[in-house]
Amino acid sequence: MRIENTCEKLEVEGADISNAQCHDSNLSGTRIDDCNLSRIAITRANLAGAVIDDSTMPGARIHNANLSGTNIDDANLMHVIIANSNLSAVHIRNCKLDGMHIDGISVEAMLAAYRGKP
Repeated sequence: MRIENTCEKLEVEGADISNAQCHDSNLSGTRIDDCNLSRIAITRANLAGAVIDDSTMPGARIHNANLSGTNIDDANLMHVIIANSNLSAVHIRNCKLDGMHIDGISVEAMLAAYRGKP
């Protein structure tokens, strides 16, 4: 099936459109709910204002992305690797930091030293 030009409203429900390709299209305001998007590839997309809620992303790869101004709340980031990234002005609040390391240094140990605890 091929859809070209404009479409006032397209509703897809209970359909298998795996391996679909979408190029140079306006999908702003699109809602994707209770769908299998495993192995989805999103490239050169404007995701400003996007909401990802109650979803799982194990094994996901976020590369060369601008996440400035993004809020990450109530997320499981266990075993995540952040490398070669700009973390200037990042604020981490009320988070479990057990086992977290920055450049091989334990964050727990750094905080304990900062707070003057043995």
